[in-house]
Amino acid sequence: MKVTEGTYVPPVTTDFPEDDPYVGLYQPVYDRDFPAVDANYPYYDESFKNRYRQFWAYIFILRVLGVILRIKYGLRWKMEGDKHWSRNSLIMRWRLHKYDLSRGAITVSNHCYRHDAASVLNAVHASYHTRIPMFAPNFRTKDQYFLLRVGGIPIPEADGGLSAMKAFNAAFDAYDKKGYWFHIFPEAKRWDWYKPLRPFQKGAFTMAYKYNKPILPCAITYRPRTGIWRLFGPKDEPLTQVTIGAPIYPDTTKPRAVETERLLKETHQTICRLAGIEQNTWPSSL
Repeated sequence: MKVTEGTYVPPVTTDFPEDDPYVGLYQPVYDRDFPAVDANYPYYDESFKNRYRQFWAYIFILRVLGVILRIKYGLRWKMEGDKHWSRNSLIMRWRLHKYDLSRGAITVSNHCYRHDAASVLNAVHASYHTRIPMFAPNFRTKDQYFLLRVGGIPIPEADGGLSAMKAFNAAFDAYDKKGYWFHIFPEAKRWDWYKPLRPFQKGAFTMAYKYNKPILPCAITYRPRTGIWRLFGPKDEPLTQVTIGAPIYPDTTKPRAVETERLLKETHQTICRLAGIEQNTWPSSL
């Protein structure tokens, strides 16, 4: 990997695989009860109770967590091309108004630490009208409540059957009709503090084409933990920041397979650029 001058690469403390970018290195404890993720799971839940809980969760959980991340990881963000970093997400959402996001958007980023989703959602000042397809077993961990409240939707596993996947897809069809935003990690698995961008899976880009939603590329990058920041977090973990690129719009007049591949490659290249990566270790897809 080759990076631009001034780009920080955290010291490698983990033996990252060199042959399979989709290996799960994160080993959570599955100690929470959770309903079966099958055809009967409520993938689409627009009940007043659920919307009420998610509205307040975005105010009192996601925003408070954003403050904690600003303190613990020095979290900050900016649009590509900006000279100055910001910690005010309302300004960033205002900056995004110059783009046509009337149908919502799909935020896409690298999957690199426990609170990466919260980092991106805070950076774009996401609302409770956001849904995130997630690895189903993670809903049986200590993060269960947070995942549910920020709009996490478990992806049916193979044993759920075709009917479960149909119900999952139908739910996202309904969310799309309401203009919801989606957030997806196309690297699939989380590799903590990994710098190179791993190959992307096609799910996010298939959805972008299907729903005619733009991809909003976001790169989570690092800087060294120095000075007073050493008092607020683990000394072996870097500080974080999010750089947001211009939306990448699908062209639905072109064949789905061709356009999905174009969206994937362009997004991968864009996030590499946003992350200061000149020559990446991995290809854009496998």
